[in-house]
Amino acid sequence: MLTVILAQPRRIRRILSMEASTGTPCPGCQHLQVQLQELQARVRLLEEELAKARKNSSTSSKPPSSDLVKPPSHPEDDGQSKRSAGAQPGHPKHDRPLLPPELVTSTIAHAVEICPHCGHGLQSIDQPPRIVQQIDYREIPLLVEEHHCLPFWCESCQKVHYGRLPDAVQRSGLVGPGLTSLIAYLKGFCHASYSTIRKYLRDVIKVTISRGQLAKVIGKVSAALQTPYQELLDALKDQRILNVDETGHKDGKVRMWTWCFRAELYTLFKIDARRSADVLMDVLGKEFKGVLGCDFFSAYRRFMRECDVILQFCLAHLIRDVKYLTTLPGKEDKAYGEGLCEALRQLFRVIHDREKMTPVAFATALQAARDEVLSRGIDWAPKTPNGQRIAKRFREYGESYFEFITTPGVEPTNNLAEQAIRFVVIDRLITQGTRGEAGQRFCERIWTVIATCTQQGRSVMEFLTKAVEALFQGKEGPTLLPQQP
Repeated sequence: MLTVILAQPRRIRRILSMEASTGTPCPGCQHLQVQLQELQARVRLLEEELAKARKNSSTSSKPPSSDLVKPPSHPEDDGQSKRSAGAQPGHPKHDRPLLPPELVTSTIAHAVEICPHCGHGLQSIDQPPRIVQQIDYREIPLLVEEHHCLPFWCESCQKVHYGRLPDAVQRSGLVGPGLTSLIAYLKGFCHASYSTIRKYLRDVIKVTISRGQLAKVIGKVSAALQTPYQELLDALKDQRILNVDETGHKDGKVRMWTWCFRAELYTLFKIDARRSADVLMDVLGKEFKGVLGCDFFSAYRRFMRECDVILQFCLAHLIRDVKYLTTLPGKEDKAYGEGLCEALRQLFRVIHDREKMTPVAFATALQAARDEVLSRGIDWAPKTPNGQRIAKRFREYGESYFEFITTPGVEPTNNLAEQAIRFVVIDRLITQGTRGEAGQRFCERIWTVIATCTQQGRSVMEFLTKAVEALFQGKEGPTLLPQQP
């Protein structure tokens, strides 16, 4: 189809050249001229559509998994040796540390009495032995507590009264705090379904629990995490720097959204039916005074416009949009994109060379590189639709791409939030989402606990156990808020 369209203009041009050489008007020449212009416009349109169809993760915000056809790997340079797998020469050796003595269940000594080389007798010496530890799995012992509520007869009211269960036992029911935490860990951290958890409990722990009982257990864990989750939610509006991202969430057949708010020492997830600035206003408030790192999605721009919030737009997303210009057929768009790419490369060269410069020299070089990017983005833009679209972005939001220059601690990209939300994307692919509000609340709370404990270097299982025990005992549970040193 494209070959035929390209061939027709050549025929039309040949006719027009014959007319020019002979000086004789050709019948229908004006019609051919109009047809030529229409075909050329159609060719440009088809080439732009082809460039859009070839978008990948390097020229757009599409995920890497959408790159169905991977480019061939670059051949190795001549004379370059292929690196072998495993440890590399010159790298320090990493030995696994021995487990502490209190965890060792038995010690077995191995002696040798005859020299394996000459057959001579050996004598023991006062020297530490060579220790080799072996870790093995045994059947997990269950702690089964049987509570007997003893009967007592009342002569006055002629009734039998039984001993009262402790409050902790009454709240926990069949499953104690340790096993409750394990089930929540499997469900939240390991992406396990109720069927998988049932099989694990039956085959490994030797106890059978119904799916309905497992759902009740998860509900109790969700209740135990409500307070620490709410504490983080209330503290978000006071953060100096936040990175935000969002991804789709399936709740049955309803399309929802999972929002990720990543602070310096904790991460919070919130599932909402809206993908708009209203969520940001509800969570952060209209008086948010921090810096918000995000992509160029319209919800963040509206939040910035209506609430006067300072944003740091992701430079990585901008680079992909600029690289897309270099794939377009138009020479002006391509030259504009290549010039912007070079200016952005120079900006990151300055950032990478920061350790080699004095603070004053680094600030001067960074400011100059920033000004060059803005200048090329605005002044060098061609009069094409794609070029003007990027130029308009620089004119209206150019300053918001370089907030990291003047605000210490702000990252030029939104990688922190994108990395944190990846766990949620994987969970969605495995579990296929939730089926109701109770499931939504559990997911956003357990995901928050997992991400925050990972950031703070804490054990997820230990936190879950403490939270569940506090719930069953009616006490105040642990907090996820960063502790002051």
